[in-house]
Amino acid sequence: MYKSYDDLPLMMSVQDIAEVLGISKSSAYVLVKEKGFPKIKIGARVVIPRDKFLEWIDKKTA
Repeated sequence: MYKSYDDLPLMMSVQDIAEVLGISKSSAYVLVKEKGFPKIKIGARVVIPRDKFLEWIDKKTA
């Protein structure tokens, strides 16, 4: 489990997103598919840049 945002990897997996948000992996996949969610597709793999994810959180909590 991550203790601070600084502990997060630069490129996060869907599993990382699930752990950070305290949601299931299947819910994290649904979230990642939403329009406007920051992600990068590399072939079939989806990664989430930490800085863009934190900006997304800030926008959603403002």
